Amino acid sequence: MSRVVVKLGGAVAGAALGIAPDRQAAGDEVVIVHGAGPQITAALHARGLGTRFVLGRRFTDPATLAVVRESLVAVGAELSAALGPAALHLVGDEIGLEAVPVPGLGLVGDPRPCRPEAVEQALQGDRIPVVTPIAIGPLNVNADEAAAALAAGIGADRLLFVSDVPGVYLEGAVARELHADDADELLDAGAFDGGIVPKLLAAVRAARLGIAAEIGETAVIA
Repeated sequence: MSRVVVKLGGAVAGAALGIAPDRQAAGDEVVIVHGAGPQITAALHARGLGTRFVLGRRFTDPATLAVVRESLVAVGAELSAALGPAALHLVGDEIGLEAVPVPGLGLVGDPRPCRPEAVEQALQGDRIPVVTPIAIGPLNVNADEAAAALAAGIGADRLLFVSDVPGVYLEGAVARELHADDADELLDAGAFDGGIVPKLLAAVRAARLGIAAEIGETAVIA
């Protein structure tokens, strides 16, 4: 039996309807961590609140955090309802997701590996935990980084990033494999920007901990 963490981008949350049940039917223990980027941006815009990103992380003041939490919880609840009775919606700061505040980004945290008892109990009961990535504080955490930290904490075998991006592009094509050291060099050289940055950082971190990490069709290996 493998333990698999699936990180779903807010734009493709519906993908869980196929991925999670299929993997569970194959005997895997499945944990879902979801994002809500498009929903958060739309909600902030509707309320006349600006948004600013720093290396893929959203600067977060108290007003922004309220919108982030509301949007994430709504996506998590909808996703869990769509998955049916096997799913269990868990909100991060209520189950003990840990993070260290990041200077200069407001109410933003850097997720730390942890093993929430609620996740373990759900898996033991053949449930699919659907984790909304808000850390104790509360702190806004990047969902990609939260997925990697949770994967490390619960001893996952695989970490899958599912989004509207097919993989990591190198020289105009999706790379089938990317070594962690090469990824570090490319990141340091500024070869990537936007949302792929936190995904790649998280995948590299996971790979170096022995977790098989995949961003779409790209396998990130240590």
